[in-house]
Amino acid sequence: MQPKMITLTVNGRKHQVALNPDETLLNALRQLNYTDVKNGCEKGDCGACAVLLNGKAVNSCLVLAWQADGSEILTNAGLGTMDNPHPIQEAFADAGAAQCGYCTPGMIISAKALLDQNPHPSEEEIREAISGNLCRCTGYAQIITAIQIAAERIAASALVGSGQGGKQ
Repeated sequence: MQPKMITLTVNGRKHQVALNPDETLLNALRQLNYTDVKNGCEKGDCGACAVLLNGKAVNSCLVLAWQADGSEILTNAGLGTMDNPHPIQEAFADAGAAQCGYCTPGMIISAKALLDQNPHPSEEEIREAISGNLCRCTGYAQIITAIQIAAERIAASALVGSGQGGKQ
């Protein structure tokens, strides 16, 4: 197979890479040192490799890298930093929603996709949104709580940002 030159924009950073046509996005991201994208099952069952591809949560093990050529890819690491975490990342930490941490980046990506589409999800909608992400440690209760907390915090910051929140 002849490698193909593609452009992957990951967390706002452009990468020109030559990849074989059968290379998955997961493997391409790992080769580019995006180690927050976890290599779990490699068949789309666990969600550990979830990323946002043009705003949609996908399992990167099921996407060929060339299919993401020219697309915007966001990983958990692109959401925030230790000093300035995204509200979802902060809520996961505050709620104790990460134990071993292996599933956490994918869970956070699925939560981000949900909250971008539905800022006030019900518990059932949260469960549905993370149904493709497997966690063997937490039992999901803390994860659901974290997503509820994140939704509240994002909504509150939006109100403050619009001038509708805070003291009158």
